[in-house]
Amino acid sequence: MDGVLVSSIGAVERCWAQWCRMYGVPNPDAFQVPHGKRAVDIVRLLKPEFDEAQVAEGLRVIEDLEIADTADLNVLPGAKELLQKLPPDRWTIVTSATRRLMFGRLAAAGLPVPPQIIAGDMVERGKPDPEPYRRGAELLDLAPADCIVVEDAPSGVGAGIAAGCRVLAVLGTHDASELQDATWIAQSLHAVQVSIMADDLELCFAGPKR
Repeated sequence: MDGVLVSSIGAVERCWAQWCRMYGVPNPDAFQVPHGKRAVDIVRLLKPEFDEAQVAEGLRVIEDLEIADTADLNVLPGAKELLQKLPPDRWTIVTSATRRLMFGRLAAAGLPVPPQIIAGDMVERGKPDPEPYRRGAELLDLAPADCIVVEDAPSGVGAGIAAGCRVLAVLGTHDASELQDATWIAQSLHAVQVSIMADDLELCFAGPKR
C-alpha cells in the first residue's frame, strides 16, 4: 500500500521521530525508518526491553500518530486508474500497516478497498517473511506463481519472491539498485497498463533497464 498506492513517507518519518522522543530513543531525528516493515517489529527493534503489553501500547501510540497525520498524503501516479480497472476479486492489498492504519490511509486517499486484505496485524511474521504474500494468494484462491506482487521496498520484494510470486517493483522509496531481486522494475504504476481477459490479466509496462 504505502509506497505503491499512496505516499505518506513524510508522515511516517515525522511520526516515528515523535514516537522516539516520547519513548526516549537516542537521536530520534536521526532514526531511519525501515520502510516495508511492520510497526510492531519496529517497536521491538527500538525497545527490545518491552514486554508484550508495552509493545501493544507502543503500537497503539504510533497508529494514533500516523492516522492523525495526513498533511502530505497523496495518491501515487497511476494507482487510482489501475485499481478502478481491476475486477474486485482479482486483487488484494498485502501491507505491513495495521488494519486500522490501512483503512485510515485509503479513506484519506479516496482509494477503493478490496473485499479481503492482509494487514500487518493479521500475520504471525511480517515481510520479508513470505507469509503475508502466501496468505494474499490464498485469499484470491490462486497459486503464488499465478500472482504478481507490486512492491516498493526490498523487504517486500524479498517476501514476494520467497512466497513464489513474480514481483514488479516500482520506484519511489528506493532506487533500482536496491530492488534488483524483483522480476521487473517500473517507474511507477502510471507505466502499467492492464487488459482484462476471462481467466487472466495482462500487464504491460516500461521501466528502467535492470
